Amino acid sequence: MAEQLLLAGLYALKGYIALHVLTCLVPAFLLAGAIVSFVSREAIIGYLGSAARKIKSFGIAAGGSFFVAACSCTVIPVASGIYYGGAGIGAAFILLWVAPAANILALVYTGTILGSQMVVARLISALIMSFVVGSVMAYAFRKEEKNRILTIQAGSKQLMSKRDLLLLLLLVGWLLAPNYIITHGPYWQKVVVWAIGLVVVASYTWKTIDRARIKTWLKETWWFVRIIFPLLLGGVFIVGIIGAVLPQQWIETWLGGAGLRQSFLATMIGAVTYFATMTEAPFVDTLIGLGMGKGPALALLLTGPGLSLPNWLAIARVFGIKKALVYVPTIVILGTLVGWVAGFILD
Repeated sequence: MAEQLLLAGLYALKGYIALHVLTCLVPAFLLAGAIVSFVSREAIIGYLGSAARKIKSFGIAAGGSFFVAACSCTVIPVASGIYYGGAGIGAAFILLWVAPAANILALVYTGTILGSQMVVARLISALIMSFVVGSVMAYAFRKEEKNRILTIQAGSKQLMSKRDLLLLLLLVGWLLAPNYIITHGPYWQKVVVWAIGLVVVASYTWKTIDRARIKTWLKETWWFVRIIFPLLLGGVFIVGIIGAVLPQQWIETWLGGAGLRQSFLATMIGAVTYFATMTEAPFVDTLIGLGMGKGPALALLLTGPGLSLPNWLAIARVFGIKKALVYVPTIVILGTLVGWVAGFILD
């Protein structure tokens, strides 16, 4: 039995490494490092103060969060830094939610594993939930916000240079191209598209970015690789074992279909369990293969990386127990409702 479980985990790991590391993870990690290196944090934070219009600050927070690749625990220092730096509580908690629940790395990887329908559903759901979360937090703690610094001055430094913006666009194109240009056919065709993108990105970088900044970029990229990649491998290995252990009848009974019970159970599984960013997609794919409904699958895709028990405790420690007691139930309720509604649409 132990040998069979070990082989199941290794088989899942083999497929993951063979099909996703080169064409998906390599450009994804370089993109994450480039965002940290080339985008001005001061300029972003300047637009997120409590005095800013909610629609503007919430929109910027949600949009910027798509480019922050972080798990439910890693994102807390980022969100708390923005919050204590002067950003409003609504914008800070939008970042706290969207960055792990629907960052661009996770979205692209979801598309690779689960298809475009689930990507669109995950993106729309995360956006809707983010504005609700931001509004709830801003309203619940409106008196406290008045006693904080209402706004911070936007830095004079521009968000990013045109050269850096073009580099980020090239990286996004390189990340998306192999999996969206080649949707069918042998894997080597994706590798060819990936190689062409590599030549384009490397040529542009060598001609336009100075060597010191390239070194900083690669250093930031390595940080993401070192922190995330081992967790990805471990997560995929465990997913393979779980897929071999879970009885199909249990999944069909408790997580199949599109009811509130199924959606709530999937949400609670995601809200308690820790998922490193992108490990939720292969886990959900395994459960769908065993009979899980698409609505509960979406709820787990969102809350799996977005919440975890360590995340609850860290939020209570950093932001205060009251904020944790408002934020966590809000996400659980929203995740349940989104999964329930999406189940009828997607199925």
